[in-house]
Order: sequence, then structure tokens, then C-alpha cells
Amino acid sequence: MHTGARLSRRAFLGAGAALGVAAAFAPSRVSEARVPSVGPITRSIALSAGETELRLLGPDKPPTRILAYDGEPFRTIRAKKGDRLEIAFDNRMHEGSTVHWHGIRLPNEYDGVPTLTQPLVQPGGRFVYRVPLDDPGTFFFHPHCDETGQAGRGLAGVLIVEDERDPKFDAEFVLVLKDWRLAEDGGFLALSEPDGASKAGTFGATRTVNGKPAERLEAPANGDVRLRILNIDSTRVMDIGVEGAPAALIAVDGHALDPIPMDDLPDGIWRMGPAQRIDVALRMPGEGGTVRIGDYRAAEIYEFATITAQPSRRAARRFHPPGLPAARLPRPDLKRAEQLTFTLQQATDAAVKEAGLPPDDPLAKALIDSLCVGATAYWAIDQQAWPTGAQRKLPAPLARLKAGASYRVVIKNGTRFPHPIHLHGHAFQVIDSSSKRLPRHWADTVLVQSGETVEIAFVAAPGDWVFHCHILEHMETGMMGWFRVV
Repeated sequence: MHTGARLSRRAFLGAGAALGVAAAFAPSRVSEARVPSVGPITRSIALSAGETELRLLGPDKPPTRILAYDGEPFRTIRAKKGDRLEIAFDNRMHEGSTVHWHGIRLPNEYDGVPTLTQPLVQPGGRFVYRVPLDDPGTFFFHPHCDETGQAGRGLAGVLIVEDERDPKFDAEFVLVLKDWRLAEDGGFLALSEPDGASKAGTFGATRTVNGKPAERLEAPANGDVRLRILNIDSTRVMDIGVEGAPAALIAVDGHALDPIPMDDLPDGIWRMGPAQRIDVALRMPGEGGTVRIGDYRAAEIYEFATITAQPSRRAARRFHPPGLPAARLPRPDLKRAEQLTFTLQQATDAAVKEAGLPPDDPLAKALIDSLCVGATAYWAIDQQAWPTGAQRKLPAPLARLKAGASYRVVIKNGTRFPHPIHLHGHAFQVIDSSSKRLPRHWADTVLVQSGETVEIAFVAAPGDWVFHCHILEHMETGMMGWFRVV
């Protein structure tokens, strides 16, 4: 299959597999950035990527061969705050891959970005990740090479980090939202088209939650419910709303915030771009009542979950949404923070500049695997596009930062389309937006609307960290750069 984002399918290569196995025990670090250790391992997990079947078109329709971890669509790992995971990743696919632990603050060598932080794990290869879980919340993991192809075919998992201080709920539901581009025979249509990649993205028409058209759930009448909602779609921005129950936003990207009633948000919804997550607390109605959760962005509402109130002994009472325990995050010093500004742009020959690494840089001669390079540059950050086509050399970093220093980053969207911007390895504060839609909160991905300016702040952690749009076609066709923190 060939698409605008240059999807390829590689046959097994013995030499490549050997390289992957060698990488299992000794991550290759050629960066000058130093990284901290993880600490004693508390739990070991085996994780493999390969094909499985899922009947996405319906129980009486042809099955679809999707990609999944451990043969389980949206494989879920639950762990405790403070755990140190050792995760042995085996690649059982026919092309190279890595695992990126989205939203987790961890040593740079385990961040999963091929060439920049580790070798690509070839078919038959293995890489061992060591992942510290210092922050509670709702996270996920996914590949960071040929993402349009691999994540587009379903390769993603959920990582839930529980905190013993978490309030008690009567029920909890994980809702993973993803669209699929499917033909009538269950096979995949092209996962990227040039007209989509160069605009808002190539959308799927088969919408699912947890791999189903909708979830029909039950919870005790008058009980308290926690929803963990993840938008892992490649492209779609969603407006999440709740009807039939008082509800409050209690976390964004896994990070607690003072509960905000959903009705107090602009238009009564929370706008989520790809890769963003929210936690919502709600109070169930009386017996027989129904709560509806949906995406209200399109004229035709996608109602992806309903929860019916079952008999219980709980009496009706006033809803006071419980707050979640806050993570202990490095807090930026906003008064002393250095300010940087980056503009998100359409890429043109006149707008994109060539910026290579100095010849003496350890990464100057490193080549990005052709599987991880898009076909065409449509997008750029500050006149610099991630390599595409025949260009495979790493570009120079967008900025060189000092570990432990505070930074304010102003993100200007100069395009006609929204961009969910993700910074690896950090939790940042969203401190201002020109649209005034966003409360101050912690996040790892922020949706920047067309023409909008958003300001974030963070304390820089050591390593080479990518900074990119999480509309996967945009990332693979230029809208990605990196920060070097030393």
C-alpha cells in the first residue's frame, strides 16, 4: 500500500532483526544530552506488536486485519504510581517500529523516536524500555514510525497509572475513540491521501469506541462514575459532551485540575484533538435514567456511549465532583522563564529553510529510516520541515535549551487548520490562549486552532525531545521538530 504519507511494508531482514535484538539490552545513545536513570524495576511486562482480526464493519460483515499489541485491540496496562516498568517489546510485524510512551516523563533513551533516541526495532527484533511512572493519570502508547500506517491500522494501547489517593467511584469506564478507513470487504482504504495530508487530514468513515460502533454501559443509580476518554484517532478533532447527568472535567491528558462543570465550558463541550485525553466525573440519574456521551462537532452527533442507571440503594444527592490528586510536576518559574516563539505553517519552497546539524554533532551523519520519512513536505514549524522524500538527514534542533531552566513557548497557528501540538517527555502548563477557550491546566498536547496563539510553559528535562502536530499526516509531512536539552 502506498499513500501520501509514504506507507511501506518491509519484508523480514535477518540483519535488521539482529540489530533489533542487539538493541534490546543496550539502547544506542549518540546524543550529547545526558539522561537520568529509572531506578529499581518493580514490574516486568512482555509486549508484542502484530496482526489480529476485528469485525469493525459489524458481526455479520467481513473481518479486518488490524495491528494490535499482544493481539488485543487497545491493549490496556494498569499500573501504580511509583512503579518502574521494564517492558520487553517484540516486533512481530513485517516492518520496523518503536513504542512511544505518550505523556510519560521518562529518560530520553526510552522515548521511542527512531534515530533520535533509539534504533528502529526491525521485524523480529526486540527493545527493552524502562518506564518510570511518577505521574498518575490516563496515558497511552503507540509507534513513532509510519504512524499513519501502524496507528491507522490500530496499533495503540492504553496506560492507566493509578494513585492510592484517587477518590472512589462506583464505576469507571475507559472509552477509546478511533475512526477507520475501510472498504466494504473489510480491507483498508489508503490511510493517507495528498488532498487530506495537505489540509485537515484524511478522515475515516467507520467510527468506533473500543473497537465497537458504541458502548452500552450500566452503573448504579445515583452513583458516581469516572470516564477516561482517549482520542487516539489519526485526524479527527472532537467536541466531547455529556447529556442526562451533571458532569465535570477533572483531568486533561492525565493531569488533575480543579473540577470544571461541563456546562461551564464554552458550548458545554471539551474540544479534543488527536492524542488528547480527558477524565470526566458524573453523577448517575435515578433508576432507569440514561446518560449519553457524544461527539458534538459535526451536525450529526456521534453518540459513542450510553450509561443506564441500575437499581441501587444510593439516594439522590447534590453532585460535588471529586478532585483528583495532583502529580508532583516541575513548576516553571514564569517570571524568569525564557520565551520562545514558533509558528505553524504550510510548507512551500520559499517558506522552508534547510538547517542541518554541525558536522561535529554526534547525530550529523545519522540517517532516518526511509520507513519513517514522509513522501512530501506540506507543513513546517518556523520555516523548518521534518525531512521528507529523499531527504533523510536529521535537521538541526528548533532550539537548544538548558536542563532545569524554565521556558515559555508561544505557539502561533498561521494555517487554516487546527493542530494538536505534542511535546515529548514533558508535562507543560497551558497558561494562555488568544481564543480564551482554555483554562489554565497541565497537559502534554494542546490543540491550537486556526489563527490562534497558545502559550505553554515547562521546565526543560535533559534529552532530545520532538515537538510536533499529532494529526499524523501533518507530522509525517513536515510539522515536526525537536528540542535539544543539555
